[in-house]
Amino acid sequence: MHTFEGQRVLVVGGTSGVGLATAAGFAAAGAEVTVVSRSQQKIDEALKSLGDRAQGRTLDIRDDEQVEHFLEAAGTFDHVVVSAAVTPAGRADTLPLADAYAAMDSKFWGAYRISRRVSIRPTGSLTLVSGYLSVRPGRASALQSAINAALEALARALALEFAPVRVNAVSPGLLDTPIWDGLPEANRQSMFEAAVQKLPVRRVGQPEDVAEAILYLARSAHSTGTTLFVDGGGSIA
Repeated sequence: MHTFEGQRVLVVGGTSGVGLATAAGFAAAGAEVTVVSRSQQKIDEALKSLGDRAQGRTLDIRDDEQVEHFLEAAGTFDHVVVSAAVTPAGRADTLPLADAYAAMDSKFWGAYRISRRVSIRPTGSLTLVSGYLSVRPGRASALQSAINAALEALARALALEFAPVRVNAVSPGLLDTPIWDGLPEANRQSMFEAAVQKLPVRRVGQPEDVAEAILYLARSAHSTGTTLFVDGGGSIA
């Protein structure tokens, strides 16, 4: 079984949901993991579950100067995962432009800032987390669809520019993560139940499902420039 013993892994947005599950997966496989988040409180909570192989740093990936300084001091990583940012939903004609700009600055430009400056070993990998709305937009998700599609295109292009470093995207579908905690319990369950009826796998995804895909791409020496969908069949349902 492949391990990541002795390897350094950076997980941007590694304090909850997919990022936390990914950090836990790498740590369990022997890696030394660094998780970054804007919130020190979230970092402290995440480190309680990640154990001795993990450390945390605060970082706002929307801030050019912060990103530059952090990555200059961080050294070289074997694998880097960018799983950060929450993008607002809303029709293009009603979503405030300020919210749209902020979402693009965080999820797309944040990933771009990390990608262009992070040091990765030639045998390593960079994985960007997008979302299946890139190919299956909804009625109020034009912005999210565009950002996710842009991330997947970025991964393909960086796979050429950064070769032999392998660059891929992982595209989740609907997941049961803390992002939905703000919804009333009844509304959340109703949303999940409706999704289950449509999804070929007949269940809502968990963060660990996506983390497994991310670790697979980090292990796979012959996978680059691709988008791996982990959506329970949501993109075809």
